[in-house]
Amino acid sequence: MTGSRESFDELVAAADPAMVVVTTAADVERAGCLVGFHGQASMDPQRYAVWLSKANHTYRVALRSTHHAVHFLGVEDLALAELFGTRSGEDQDKFIDVPFETGPHGVPLVTALSRRMVLERIALLDDGGDHVCLTGRLVRAEGDGDFEPLRASRVADLEPGRPPQARVIDPHG
Repeated sequence: MTGSRESFDELVAAADPAMVVVTTAADVERAGCLVGFHGQASMDPQRYAVWLSKANHTYRVALRSTHHAVHFLGVEDLALAELFGTRSGEDQDKFIDVPFETGPHGVPLVTALSRRMVLERIALLDDGGDHVCLTGRLVRAEGDGDFEPLRASRVADLEPGRPPQARVIDPHG
């Protein structure tokens, strides 16, 4: 399959997906990360899926949680994308300087990101890749009309809080 990897990368980059912040909580531990892999998974019933990097602290918290929130970012939310995309929750609490409210099942809802949905996890798929897919049932959705999404191309220069090669094999380690 000559050129398949390069062609795949070019096609995905051209799609320029919208970015979201996924937040979750388990027990008293909060977590959140910048996510580019996400999408509607069903119309009826309403389902949404997100793919979390196994290298992220959020992934390990999400494995123990029942609910998570997907916050849709607009172009004006670059600073929050940087915060949630370049820092690791293992090193610091990302919510210290970010106003949030506690939503259903303890999920942190970032106050400045009012376009969001809360999901109850109904499935988890680990196909052996570097990301895990969480599919959720819609619990609540909020929005304030049209917005210009923050796209992957606008955050491509951000350095992740954990490099992809830091893939975690043991989620409890």
